[in-house]
Amino acid sequence: MRKLRWFFILACGLAPVSGSAGADGQAYYNSLNCSACHRIGHRGGSSAPDLTLVGLRHNRRWLDAWLKNPSAWKKDALMPDPRLADKTRQAMVDYLASLKGEAFGSAAPWNSPKLRFDPVGRGKIIYERAGCIACHGKDGRNGAPNNNVADGRIPALNGVSQTYTKGELIKLIIRGKTPERRDPNGPEPLIAMPAWGQVLKEEDLEAVIEYLFSLRPDSTPDF
Repeated sequence: MRKLRWFFILACGLAPVSGSAGADGQAYYNSLNCSACHRIGHRGGSSAPDLTLVGLRHNRRWLDAWLKNPSAWKKDALMPDPRLADKTRQAMVDYLASLKGEAFGSAAPWNSPKLRFDPVGRGKIIYERAGCIACHGKDGRNGAPNNNVADGRIPALNGVSQTYTKGELIKLIIRGKTPERRDPNGPEPLIAMPAWGQVLKEEDLEAVIEYLFSLRPDSTPDF
């Protein structure tokens, strides 16, 4: 099994992660062909959320719940139930939780020279490749499910220009936000907005703001 694990890692051209569990999880990720839909760094498909920063966006409890049964969390989930054994699922959680942007290296896709004078286009690439789209939806129009929060969903963002100034919004994105519980005595929501100021530069955040303010405000967010 160990030889098979390293074969899949090397065949996909990915740098081995540290730790046995993380390496096992990476091998499972490759053997299950997750890269056909998901992208990590500069490799993989684009029909499902980018996972390069998934370890920053999601905690281990959510990752475990999602891998256990995607449609139980999101009824219209396109990802099939992987039907993983507990040991396999935990190894994949270890691997995914370790992904915090290193796979981009020094060449983040939003730093392309083609985007230098296009802040809206650059912001859109950051929104998609950093994974904001996974929670807030394409063009900010459809928030993903979250537990014990108002309306049961993460807020849409295509109305932020109506409720925030650019300065207010950038401060919120920099520091992140833990959503309020719908039931104060209920469980903590599994998804919270991370402090993006830890990983994105000021000019990156400003580009995201320009993109969000370019969206058609046909709904109002509820942060």
